[in-house]
Amino acid sequence: MNKKKILFLGETYRADAITWMNGLKEFGSFEIFTWELLQVGTGLNKAKRAIEMVSRIKELKQKIILLKPDLIIAERVTSYGFIGSLFYKYAPVIIAQQGISDIFPAKGILVPLKNKIQQFAFKHATLIHAWGNAMTQSMLKNKANPEKILVLSKGIDLRNFIYNPVIKDEKIRAIVTRSLGIDYRHETIFKAFEILKNKNIGFELIIIGDGPLMETLKKSAFNKNIATSIIFTGRIDNKLLPQYLANSDLYISMPCSEGVSSSLFEAMACGCYPIVSNLPGNRAWIIEGVNGNLVNVDDVQGLAKALEWYANNRKNLQNLLIKNRETIEQKSSYQKNMETICKKYHQIIENRSCE
Repeated sequence: MNKKKILFLGETYRADAITWMNGLKEFGSFEIFTWELLQVGTGLNKAKRAIEMVSRIKELKQKIILLKPDLIIAERVTSYGFIGSLFYKYAPVIIAQQGISDIFPAKGILVPLKNKIQQFAFKHATLIHAWGNAMTQSMLKNKANPEKILVLSKGIDLRNFIYNPVIKDEKIRAIVTRSLGIDYRHETIFKAFEILKNKNIGFELIIIGDGPLMETLKKSAFNKNIATSIIFTGRIDNKLLPQYLANSDLYISMPCSEGVSSSLFEAMACGCYPIVSNLPGNRAWIIEGVNGNLVNVDDVQGLAKALEWYANNRKNLQNLLIKNRETIEQKSSYQKNMETICKKYHQIIENRSCE
């Protein structure tokens, strides 16, 4: 029997995309083909990205005609999602919203146009992924059919992310696994740790990943006199991430906008105490003071206070960390969730063939 073919439109170097595609192969026996735009970064390059999107639509159409995919999957509603929805007559289109709305910034003269783009994509999609309930409000606002929405995260592979709460010494061992871009507010994190240093609270901070702010952040760490306590790993093989988490005891993530982050699940699974932005996607998993801390975006003093509280109480958090692991096992198992997603995809293909 020939494997069903999926054409994946998205940034295939991203850990989330790799996890998704691997799950489709393992649990759905799909054959995956990919197409992506150039990795052009942010700022003025967004204009270049838009131009590239338009100029390469003909190329993508030819690829679809030759490949004859059984499904088209597209990440991010306003970019790949929109492009994929243009070809709904060739194959069922599945769109995944990556943030709360996939419109960023939330204000500006282009927002009405982006709303129209979302509405077009939602109209022609067969299935719309919401990785968490926090995403559905924006979808419904932009006229998504609620019957098309599947609320389920991809989950994380618990075979790799092993529970291993570590307290080696009095020093906080913190980890940040988010891309080094302005949206993830590493500077806010550095300012909070500067406060800890001035209070003589020892720490080691590991910054995983790469991004346009790498050199800026290195200079910032030096200027704040915390550079000797910070390790920049750059981009790493995703297979190495579980070990970094296993050797850490505190996970920090301070983005200004977020849907649902797999990196939070990974940290909770490994026994890292989570301190994250007070955003809807995080509030679905973290209750302030119960199983982690929620800090308002760019609240340096609030983050420093949460870090200091953790430093003073981390030896008494074992039961909390165990419950976090149990929550991930129940709600965010890669094996369970990807099996459900793959069954849904096969059902969509079967229904299309019967039309």
